[in-house]
Amino acid sequence: MTAQHVLVTGGAGFIGSHIVDALLERGHRVRVLDSLDPQVHGPGADGPPAYLNPAVEFVRGDVRDADALDRALDGIEVVFHQAAAVGVAQSMYAIRAYTDTNVMGTATLLELIVGRHRDHVRKMIVASSMSIYGEGKYLDPETNEPVRIVLRDIPQMEAGQWEPVVPGTHRPATPVPCDELKPLMPTSVYAVNKRDQEEMVLTTGLAYGIPAVALRYFNVYGPRQALSNPYTGVAAIFSSALMNGRGPLIFEDGRQSRDFIHVRDIARANVLAMDSDAADYQAINIGTGRPTSILQVARLLLERLHPDRRDDPQLQPRIVGKYRAGDIRHCYADIARARALLGFEPSITYEQGLDELIEWVRTQRPEDKSEQAYRELADRKLV
Repeated sequence: MTAQHVLVTGGAGFIGSHIVDALLERGHRVRVLDSLDPQVHGPGADGPPAYLNPAVEFVRGDVRDADALDRALDGIEVVFHQAAAVGVAQSMYAIRAYTDTNVMGTATLLELIVGRHRDHVRKMIVASSMSIYGEGKYLDPETNEPVRIVLRDIPQMEAGQWEPVVPGTHRPATPVPCDELKPLMPTSVYAVNKRDQEEMVLTTGLAYGIPAVALRYFNVYGPRQALSNPYTGVAAIFSSALMNGRGPLIFEDGRQSRDFIHVRDIARANVLAMDSDAADYQAINIGTGRPTSILQVARLLLERLHPDRRDDPQLQPRIVGKYRAGDIRHCYADIARARALLGFEPSITYEQGLDELIEWVRTQRPEDKSEQAYRELADRKLV
């Protein structure tokens, strides 16, 4: 494909920087807009992180800043909109901040594209999220029929019964791969924001004839995650605790499951979405199609980070037996649409990817803030 002039919002972050690498490897010209949020990059960051490829043109700015965005969009042909405030739990009390960054930032971007840059922007790709589904897809184990799980019953969870049940019964529902036709039922402010971002980009693109794609990321992990951010991905949070000599905090019973996908597979999916028109105006799951329990993640990390201390009581997962507002039980991807429209296939197993994450973790000095985050949620009655 002919080299394109590309903008990656949030391009100095975990996922964005890997997309940058994938684009540069293919000969594209890349500009990055990033605010260097202190929660992600640490306080006092005066320039992009060392891992950001120096071949990019870096613009420091916030997606809500129309002037900075206007400059960043100059001459751009493809926009990868990755910038967002990330974190299910934190979004439940930092409601205005999350909505301002995620929704109003996206509105500012779209208004500038259609108002001032319509003549050269030819494609938009937005980072969506599996969180917009709420609970994943379930079947009744007796009838094999789909069942609609909106929210788990609070008295049931207060009694420590974590699995969603078939409505009107006591039968645990059976989780199955979640496809894109599953109704969206977000259970957190962050998830509502991501649904809004997705729908705003697809709707605007369709109205103005600008091809747009929404990629619904499942649980992304890998090197460059902000290990000191207690609201980032679970693998990074657990690694930070273990590097500081503490067992990771686990809500419920640890058997809740997610679909963990390596960040380089996410980056490759973004490039495929840019290069193909088959997925235009579509929302597409990007995952592996394989569920992994949260408890298994903690145990795998302990084995790799402290192989000689795997039985140390101080490093064992701390299962709190409580639930967080906005959390779901199970969700993993049906990736048939990604295969059909993008030719996407995950290439990195979770075990391989964890080894790479561990290499990154060992080069860092993370501060474990999980206890602080737990207290913040507890104080607000969100646990």
